[in-house]
Amino acid sequence: MILRRPLPVVLLAALPLLATAACGDNERERPKPEASSPADDEASRLRQSIESATFTRPTSDTDTDTANGEDDTADTSGRGGAVTDALSDEARPDPAMARAQILLDRTRFSPGIIDGLGGENTRQAIAAFQEANDLEVTGELNAEVFEQLTSGDSNRVLTDYTLTEEDVAGPFIGSVPEDMEAMGELETVGYSDAREALAEKFHMSPALLDALNPGVDFGRAGQTIVVASTGPETLDGKVARIEVSKDESSVRAFDADGKLLAFYPATIGSSETPSPSGTHTVRAVAPRPNYTYDPSMYDKSGGKIIVPPGPNNPVGAVWIDLSRDGYGIHGTPEPAKIGKTASSGCVRLTNWDVEQLSDAVEQGVEVEFI
Repeated sequence: MILRRPLPVVLLAALPLLATAACGDNERERPKPEASSPADDEASRLRQSIESATFTRPTSDTDTDTANGEDDTADTSGRGGAVTDALSDEARPDPAMARAQILLDRTRFSPGIIDGLGGENTRQAIAAFQEANDLEVTGELNAEVFEQLTSGDSNRVLTDYTLTEEDVAGPFIGSVPEDMEAMGELETVGYSDAREALAEKFHMSPALLDALNPGVDFGRAGQTIVVASTGPETLDGKVARIEVSKDESSVRAFDADGKLLAFYPATIGSSETPSPSGTHTVRAVAPRPNYTYDPSMYDKSGGKIIVPPGPNNPVGAVWIDLSRDGYGIHGTPEPAKIGKTASSGCVRLTNWDVEQLSDAVEQGVEVEFI
């Protein structure tokens, strides 16, 4: 007779040892979570503070002192809880202001570049928004404006974006030449690098992009970054009339019924090189224009130089040609300077604003300078 009963006992006795060994192996192989860096923690806090920002009117002199640079460590919760730990002054955004700028951009009251810092272009956009919504026109971000903006759009103002091969493909040209002759020798006056291209794509200052994405290599596809969730690329209708305000340094676009479609901050001509007066019309729209530099117009010698197309071309991404010879509405290689400098008589917008405007403009549209 063959006895078989002891075998199961042996197997059962071995099972705990196997289970113990397996559990022990898993425990040893489980990777330890990577510790986040202080910069990553700060960026996460910044993102959250922008998303949850509310407006509270300052109730003490602390906020005024901080704005004047007298106390960099003061509590800024009255302005939306700004993160101040390790950011430079340039990159230290007010979360409530950043949220408001993105919402203004989405309602087509462009603040120009979104930086979380405010300034004259944002003030003009707020004033235009107040006027359009029958609010008291002050140009100041106050509780009434903030409530109107956030009640009309409760969606998140920041979003995750995964870099594509197209985003990092360029062509990128490194440092943009300041000399026109050197610029004319390029094949295209492209973005300097992927960081600049992405900042423009999402209407942001490079400093705010950096603050939300510390240490990121913007030239590597597949990475997920945090960016402004901007508005539609197109307007809600066709533009029938454009109004250029010299005093306000702004452009307004209206449809055939007189409805305001968009407001844009602009750079206008100076007293030395004034913009046209009166009413003109759109003669043509040229995406990716080249630029002809004529030294004689600036009391300089030399022949004309043809600068190739590209976003860092002196006239930017689009040229809207006007019936007044030599004048147009166009983009710029320096969006942060819109409204802060003077042009040679033309009207400059950010590249993203002029692209949006040009898509809704046709030959014959009236352009009035006031």
